[in-house]
Amino acid sequence: MNHEIPSVQFDATKIEDSVGYLLARARTMLSQGIDESLHSFGITHSQGSVFMMLSIGKCATAAELSRELFIDSAAMKRTLDKLEAKGFIQRITDPSDKRLNKLELTAEGNALAQKLPAIYKSVLDVGFTGFSQEEIGFLKCLLRKLLANRGLLETR
Repeated sequence: MNHEIPSVQFDATKIEDSVGYLLARARTMLSQGIDESLHSFGITHSQGSVFMMLSIGKCATAAELSRELFIDSAAMKRTLDKLEAKGFIQRITDPSDKRLNKLELTAEGNALAQKLPAIYKSVLDVGFTGFSQEEIGFLKCLLRKLLANRGLLETR
């Protein structure tokens, strides 16, 4: 595998044309669309992300959620406190380690989590208006390739 690091062109006078700026703006646009769609359910995009990670079993603790969603632990605690107060999640003490709390969706949380994929899909469908399936597939391929370089960033 070739680990040669390419030089990405960066011109501070044309920041709006940089790859980083475009990725950030695209993420913000989609996040805002999801926030607006979730407003009627009384949750935010970042809270929706917690629902998704818990419902698919990708994360089961606050620490795992913080790492996966790149949210600091204090902000994650506040998010989880809000979701618990609304009756969407519960903290369950791990019987093998009393210091560890596992997170689970309540029945109400599970019901809402089942609605989220359709909401996310509808926002993505609008965001990707005019894209062919081939273009979306190519974009996913490129993003996976970018994400595979995470280890290279961590060793710098």
